[in-house]
Amino acid sequence: MMRSLFSGVSGLKTHQTRMDVIGNNIANVNTVAYKYSTMTFASLMSQTTQRASGANATTGTGGVNARQIGLGVKTSAININITAQGASQSTGNPFDIMITGENFFVVSDGKQNYFTRDGSFYVDGAGNLAMTSIGYNVMGWQPDIDPETGEVRGIKKDTVSALRIMSSANMTYPPEATSEAYMSGIIDLNDTDVTSDGGKVVNLNFYDSLGYTYTAKFSFKQDEGVKDANGNVTTAADQYKYTMKLVELQDSTGAKVPAGKLAGPNATDEQEAAAYAELMNKLMGTKQVIFDKKTGKISTFTEATINPDGTVTAGTPVDPKKFDLNFHVLNDTTANPPTDAGNFQKINLDISQLTTFDNKGTSTAGATNGKDDKYNTGSGRRVGAMIGVAIQQNGEIYASYDNGMTKLLGQIATARFANASGLEKQADNLYSATLNSGTFDGIGVDITADGGYMSTGQLEMSNVDLSSEFTEMITTQRGFQANSRIITVSDTLLEELTNLKR
Repeated sequence: MMRSLFSGVSGLKTHQTRMDVIGNNIANVNTVAYKYSTMTFASLMSQTTQRASGANATTGTGGVNARQIGLGVKTSAININITAQGASQSTGNPFDIMITGENFFVVSDGKQNYFTRDGSFYVDGAGNLAMTSIGYNVMGWQPDIDPETGEVRGIKKDTVSALRIMSSANMTYPPEATSEAYMSGIIDLNDTDVTSDGGKVVNLNFYDSLGYTYTAKFSFKQDEGVKDANGNVTTAADQYKYTMKLVELQDSTGAKVPAGKLAGPNATDEQEAAAYAELMNKLMGTKQVIFDKKTGKISTFTEATINPDGTVTAGTPVDPKKFDLNFHVLNDTTANPPTDAGNFQKINLDISQLTTFDNKGTSTAGATNGKDDKYNTGSGRRVGAMIGVAIQQNGEIYASYDNGMTKLLGQIATARFANASGLEKQADNLYSATLNSGTFDGIGVDITADGGYMSTGQLEMSNVDLSSEFTEMITTQRGFQANSRIITVSDTLLEELTNLKR
């Protein structure tokens, strides 16, 4: 009689435990990345009143099964359905990240690593990527930086560390001097500018190594032919032949560079102009450009010398049609007088794309800093301020800057376990590794290695199914009621037994 009482009690306790599991699931129906748990039952033990016996060939009797009385029920297992993906919730916050796959974010309190699917992150006051709820640092890999050039060569996948993406070094992108440039467009031989005293002026904007902007002014002057002392033409003008010179350098305010007196403090304006022209010639020299009359492209490009009478003597043709602008000469502090005007670098200028076509008397020639390729190599840049941060599907974090550059700041690492259900739940949506889950090697894995990916602006919702939980709650309630009846009926039987003697 007492066995049924205790079986009923064990049933009540076990069903109460199952109700606790269901209640916790329902309570966390809106918890970010919560994984629901399920509970299974197992019989507690059985009392054997008679063991089983086998058939006896001598007596001719058959075997008899064992006689056992069960003594109740117990909790068999409480399992976390940790691999089931929750639905996505759009937040619009670029630091909210959802993992698709079976990986986990790695976070740390400074002493121990924990694991979570909760990707609600923010940048704290120290610039670290951290959990919004409790401030634990998000762990990842740091960029591999070349110690000589400072360039980022990729990601160094070593022991995970805190991702400090808003450090002072990351808030700006360093400037770079222009080292390449090219000219393109049309020089129309009927353009009145090409026959003027100043020629057709083409501007090139470029940067020095500190990011300051300068403008180089070039002139293209059409050949005027040769005249004698009486003004008679001895050599006819060639409309397809041009003299190219560097006429002036200006800073961002329009002031002439260099600004000091080149011909001495007492020099006249004419002497100063001559000294400045001599310096510009030292930076570039004089070039003669001849266009092909049939194709309109440059056919001959040579170094040239301007004679005292104004005629031009061409040198040996040069191919390809590129030359150096020796602006680095302006950095010389030993010159007399000093021309220390900035932090310039030699610029290689390509003029091969210039053409001469009929454009109704209008020239469109222009100069562009950088090579004419998809990377705009050698264009130079000013210092850039950070204007945004983007996280890629593989967890790489890139900063964008207002000078058009991007920079790899690090990569969010993830952890993957052989038995993720073996992780132990902690508070605040965290898990810790156990002997049955497998250990974390301290390095982690790239999320894309297993086909997973990260989505920004989204959070993973709870994977609790309310319809299933309510169904489980009904069966649990009925089971609890049935077990309470066992105790009630057993008590009635005991009452009848005590009432045998009145």
